Amino acid sequence: MSLAIFDQYESEVRGYVRAFPTMFEKSKGAEIWGVDGKRYVDFFAGAGALNYGHNNSVINDAVIKYIQSDGIGHALDMGTVAKHDFIEAFVNNILKPRNLDYKLQFVGPTGTNAIESALKLARKIKKRKQVMSFTNGFHGMSMGSLSITGNSYYHDDNYGVPAYTTQVPFHNYLGDQVNTVAYLRKILEDASSGTDLPAAIVLETIQAEGGINVAGEEWLREVRKICDDFDILMIVDDIQTGNGRTGDFFSFERAGIEPDIVTLSKSIGAGHPMSMVLIKPELDQWSPGQHSGTFRGNNLAFVASTAALNHYWSDTKFSDEIKQKAILVESKMRYLAGKYAEYVVDVRGCGMIWGLEFKSPDITSKVCSIAFDNGLVIETAGSEDQVVKFLGPLIISNELIEEGFSILDEAITEALSDMEVTA
Repeated sequence: MSLAIFDQYESEVRGYVRAFPTMFEKSKGAEIWGVDGKRYVDFFAGAGALNYGHNNSVINDAVIKYIQSDGIGHALDMGTVAKHDFIEAFVNNILKPRNLDYKLQFVGPTGTNAIESALKLARKIKKRKQVMSFTNGFHGMSMGSLSITGNSYYHDDNYGVPAYTTQVPFHNYLGDQVNTVAYLRKILEDASSGTDLPAAIVLETIQAEGGINVAGEEWLREVRKICDDFDILMIVDDIQTGNGRTGDFFSFERAGIEPDIVTLSKSIGAGHPMSMVLIKPELDQWSPGQHSGTFRGNNLAFVASTAALNHYWSDTKFSDEIKQKAILVESKMRYLAGKYAEYVVDVRGCGMIWGLEFKSPDITSKVCSIAFDNGLVIETAGSEDQVVKFLGPLIISNELIEEGFSILDEAITEALSDMEVTA
């Protein structure tokens, strides 16, 4: 079975099949197998959609049971048992233990749908068109989301974006000697800065696609204060770095802040398409049907997520396990940074998301290609794809972490050796 059919019939827009050129057939936990029987360790986790791993038995058993009982599959935003149980599980396992009070809005099944809804609601509430986001941010590919996404690769003047958006420097974007949050406050308070007061400030607390750029806790608290001082809504995009990726369920918990609006997708569906927006109750100013979508609220995802929430988040055990594994991942990343210091610019991360930035994207491209040939699925990140990015499933074992990093280490050695020979 070859990839020829994809080359012949699938659009040129396809991406990951080029980076991982094989026909995958089955998967379990943090391992994937191709049709040829070759096994791969997964340091990718479906771009963060598979935090609970491939074919998680707890989740699959719940979904299979639901399907076999003729449970409701599609219901738009009608009431279903599956939705009721999910809301109950999310409130009891996630919101109440953290003393958080949010209304839940279910939107179309992808992350960009959540961002579009959040932007639309913020502008409706504040009656201002302008929205502010940060350099190197990534928020989606539809028009509103794209307008606040930084990477020029995804932009084309013919799309008509950005519109009514302002991008400002993220934490440490200008180096650790420049206080970017002070700059943000200055342009907002200065009537001559040329910056309109935004309805909202949108940010990722850890920029994943942007290169694993981690905002400091104090920096995040200062952004929250600015939003309060200037009557601006704070929207946290927790689509990739929420759902336990940092060890806590939400990535902003470490800073002790409460966003006004939070967007969730990827692993909130526990492997099934799902996206939602958390809204402080006083901000839930929608009229019925004012924002809709045929596939808002995927009942199979509700069932899957309910099983995951009740199994993994009813106490702190899973969170503690993630934080312990994160120590191992960090040690492995820092070891590689030291071993290849001549070629590495930086290593950074938090929890179970880490990046190794090389001096050249040519290195990262070759490293990931060789790693894949040797049985490891891992991708790049950053404005120039100059960062090798660890994003393994949260349920991955220590043994597979060790194995995957051994493959990565060998791939870096081979890539650098090949490049020296070529030079």
